[in-house]
Formats: sequence, C-alpha cells, structure tokens
Amino acid sequence: MGRAFEYRKARKLKRWGNMARVFTRLGKEITMAAKAGGPDPDTNAKLRLLIQNARSENMPKDNVDRAIKRAFEKDTSDYKEVLFAGTAPHGVAVVIETATDNNQRTVANLRSYFNKLGGTLGNSNMHDFIFDHKSIFTVVRTPNLDLEEFELAMMDFDAEIDADEEEVIVMAEFSAFGPIQKYLEDNKFEIKSFKFERIPNVMKAVTDEQREEIEKLLEKIEEDEDVTNVFTNME
Repeated sequence: MGRAFEYRKARKLKRWGNMARVFTRLGKEITMAAKAGGPDPDTNAKLRLLIQNARSENMPKDNVDRAIKRAFEKDTSDYKEVLFAGTAPHGVAVVIETATDNNQRTVANLRSYFNKLGGTLGNSNMHDFIFDHKSIFTVVRTPNLDLEEFELAMMDFDAEIDADEEEVIVMAEFSAFGPIQKYLEDNKFEIKSFKFERIPNVMKAVTDEQREEIEKLLEKIEEDEDVTNVFTNME
C-alpha cells in the first residue's frame, strides 16, 4: 500500500492547500448529500460522514448548516456529480470529478484548459482500466483498538489497513463503502474522515521538464470552481 498512500498524500497536500477551496468542495458535497438523503445526519449516512469530514478540516459549523439548508431552498443550484477524463501532455492520464449546476459550462472550461495546455479531453470512462476506485476511511486509533483483530475484520471486506500511533487508514473497493461504514459505526469506531479516491495501477514516468508542463494543466483544472478532485497516473 505504500505507493498508493504516498500518492494520495502528495496529491492531497497539493490539491487542498487553499482552505477556502476545501470548504467550497465540502459545501457542495454536503448540499448534494442532504438533497439526496435528507437533512438529518442520524438517518443520512453519507451526510453524517461528510459532516465529520468537515469537522476534521476545521470547517465552521455555520458553513455546514448553510450547506444543508441550501439543499432545500427554492432557488438552490442543482449540483450534479459529473466525471470527466482526458490525457495531459506526454500521455499522462487524468480523471476529473466535478460538482456542477451547468454541465455545458464545465465541459467548455475543461476542454479549453486541455486544448491550451497541450492535452485532450476525452470520454469519461476512457481511463477506467488505469485507476482503481477506492473507499478510504480514517479511523481514530484508541488504546483499546486491537490492530490484529481489526485487520482480520477488515479482511471480510477485502480491505487493507495502514496504521500509525494516532489513526488507522482502511482502503477497500468503492463498492465496499456502505458495508464498511456500517461495520465501523455498529462497532463504535470513531471515523475521523472518509474519501473516495482513484488510485492509478499503471504509473507514467516523466522528466522534471515534462512534469512542470503537466502541472500547469493540472493547476488550471484544479482552479475551476466546478472541480472537486483531480487524479493522474503521473509517477
């Protein structure tokens, strides 16, 4: 799991360096979750976890409450999750997750970024064979957590774990999200945060000069207000 988690850590640090953008992304996700499953976190499992994510990112409670209320306002934006994929310069695969209320605007913006910076926007599923879609939970490691026993329990979900002194990271297939969440909550584990990640199983080596060129495109994409996550297979 080393390479996957190092990749995830590096991309996260770069992607969410700007706190305001973190709050914007979380706000959209909370609004969509509340609209889909209701405003009560006790009965809306995804909303419950997103609120915990917001706490772990130090997002103010007022921001969370406003995001939930937006889901039920008459003039609220109808955000939808839309997936895009393309190829950056030098053959690097790019997958882009968005939350948008205007798909035509998002497509036009993304296409312009790729065209201007040497890439190509393609079909949304063109890189499915390159990336594994994963569910990742971060669980607080308490003194009474038996790591060996916990690892055996996670094997029932085909999940892998990575632990340090403070937390345990659980990584499994995207489809295992619901069952793992239920197990963790039923057994009173404290879920610090969760994420869905696209981990590359085929890496693309690049030179320092090529990396600089590719990063220009990635930075432009990540600046777009409709973009929530960007994943690449750049080594």
